[in-house]
Amino acid sequence: MTQSFTKQYINGNWTEGSSAKTIENANPFTQEALGTITSANEQDLDAAYNAAASAQKEWAALVPAERQAHLYQLADTMQEEKEFIKEWLVKEAGSTAAKAEAEFQAALGIVRESASFPTRMDGKILPSNNPGKENYVYRMPKGVVGVIGPWNFPFHLSMRSIAPALATGNTVVIKPASDTPVTSGLMLAHVFEKAGFPKGTVNVLVGRGSEIGDSFVTHPVPKVISFTGSTEVGSHIAELAGKHLKETALELGGNNVMLVLEDADVDQAVEAAAFGKFLHQGQICMALNRIVVHESIHDEFAEKFIAKTKSLQAGDPSDQKTIIGPLINKDQLDRIQKDLDESVKQGAHIALDGKANGNLLEPVVLTGVTNDMPIAENEIFGPVAPIIKVSSEQEAIDIANASPYGLSGSVFTKDRFRGIQVAKKIETGMVHINDQSVNDEAHVAFGGEKDSGLGRFGGEWVIDKFTTVKTIGVQSGYRKFPF
Repeated sequence: MTQSFTKQYINGNWTEGSSAKTIENANPFTQEALGTITSANEQDLDAAYNAAASAQKEWAALVPAERQAHLYQLADTMQEEKEFIKEWLVKEAGSTAAKAEAEFQAALGIVRESASFPTRMDGKILPSNNPGKENYVYRMPKGVVGVIGPWNFPFHLSMRSIAPALATGNTVVIKPASDTPVTSGLMLAHVFEKAGFPKGTVNVLVGRGSEIGDSFVTHPVPKVISFTGSTEVGSHIAELAGKHLKETALELGGNNVMLVLEDADVDQAVEAAAFGKFLHQGQICMALNRIVVHESIHDEFAEKFIAKTKSLQAGDPSDQKTIIGPLINKDQLDRIQKDLDESVKQGAHIALDGKANGNLLEPVVLTGVTNDMPIAENEIFGPVAPIIKVSSEQEAIDIANASPYGLSGSVFTKDRFRGIQVAKKIETGMVHINDQSVNDEAHVAFGGEKDSGLGRFGGEWVIDKFTTVKTIGVQSGYRKFPF
């Protein structure tokens, strides 16, 4: 099976890519080689999309119970392959044991929720102003969905599009991230194949963006492109899709904020902030980027947060006790270090310093941070925690909204009603009261505002994203026309 993870998966077959170029897969912590994959080119892309298009009509024609049965089997197969999936998440994505477990459970939740979708594709019968006529509105699959997977939560965030797309009668072609070609693509092919999905319903192409990136979006077959990743790449995808009148589902960057108001339970806020900041080294679109604390409790919060952070073990993600593993590659570390150094020059204070070794960056806590410093202004995507002191609730809200991003957020206060009122004023798609920002439940609307994306995943909202409606007007008697 490891050998299959160096090949493409097209129309139910494991096959070599047709490009002259290769993608080297490596463990981000040890740098151990995990395999060399011959890249896909446009010939492979065409074959994959055509296979998906060919399989889609028959797949969509299955009665709901038949599609549900496939998804139930997928969930069972995932349980059987759980340790194998988690092993790859650790060695390819740098996941710690806790993160790999959380990711697996989130992906399993998506599959189980999606199993309900075939019977939730409801329609309507609407009256007509023409005598003897009724309007039937049917919900239909859109066709073929192109899924571009990310490297941070690769298995879950790819599955978040794939399972709902299939459940609603579409077929899919997946382009995994080059840093995680197995866990955001080929591993998915493995579990879908083992679960017995028909050939062509799921296809995986591992290829360089320079060869098939734009063509993956502009190819005439896919009707929807689903992408999770950076705002810059998402904007380019949206531009390409718009020119070809394609639907997009875009979950992009975040600069998420936790507001710790003066009446917050400091101990609980510290626990939540540590999880929301440091899960998967902060390499999560929903991770806390800024921790905004009222001046009356700032010093107490900072002291306890630093103590909590010191207790988190950093190192080899294969060690069950490790909480902070490696960044995905050296470029990420260099980018973070640049913003960190510049912010210190502008007056930020390093309250807890973390050493860098290879791709590993130990946690860093900064105080004296202002919202215009690079470490607060940019999405960190790493284990650096900036704490910003404020003097009022309104100042905290203003800081939260002074960002082009609007994905997730958090408000800590003992007055839950006050928390809701504050949350309504924060310009994000999701806010959590007395919790941290990293939440993703399969039945709940998930998505952002502003530069954080377009559309919503989860429950009825993702059903709407991957389906369209068709109106069929039925005249029971012949109409009289004016001419």
